[in-house]
Amino acid sequence: MRDWLTVALFAMLPVVELRGAVPIGLSLGLAHIPVLIVSILANMVPVPFIILGIRKVFHWMRRKSAKLEHLVSKLEGRAAKKADLVRKYELLGLYVLVAIPLPGTGAWTGALVAAVMNLRLKAAFPVIFAGVATAAAVMYLLSLGVGAVVN
Repeated sequence: MRDWLTVALFAMLPVVELRGAVPIGLSLGLAHIPVLIVSILANMVPVPFIILGIRKVFHWMRRKSAKLEHLVSKLEGRAAKKADLVRKYELLGLYVLVAIPLPGTGAWTGALVAAVMNLRLKAAFPVIFAGVATAAAVMYLLSLGVGAVVN
């Protein structure tokens, strides 16, 4: 049970997300399909909270201190740069942003971009879910490839 909780928590963390959770779960010897399912579902847990609440959190942070204001500006700036891809290609751009398992991409970034662009949860959530599922498949295949090379 502890190993499954580890996989789920890694999948929920920003930056690490399922890019870390899938290889960790597989390295722990857990069953492959359940690792993918747990990683995908846990990675999606923060998404609605980010889309629906991050602007309020940012507003609160801005009022709290100049350092937090700077951090919020930095995060919004990064999201705005990534939002250009989404504006250009619409929801397909959001999908690609989430689906490519590289640093600076993923569910957290996709949800932040969706929030900054005022996308509705109803429109953004399924697209982010599809991107997360694709990223999980890519990480699974990469993990198997690395495992095959190591063995």
